[in-house]
Amino acid sequence: MFRKMLILMLGVAMTTLIVGCNTVKGVGEDVESGGKAISHTAEKVSDKM
Repeated sequence: MFRKMLILMLGVAMTTLIVGCNTVKGVGEDVESGGKAISHTAEKVSDKM
């Protein structure tokens, strides 16, 4: 009984970690994309001045 419960808990923990990593990666990509857009806009404004 204890062994089955331990295996179940480890499985849930591993699944949570895998999903969490994908979420953090997605957020990082969104932030990077936003930073690129800001940099591009700043360069366009700088060129006009």
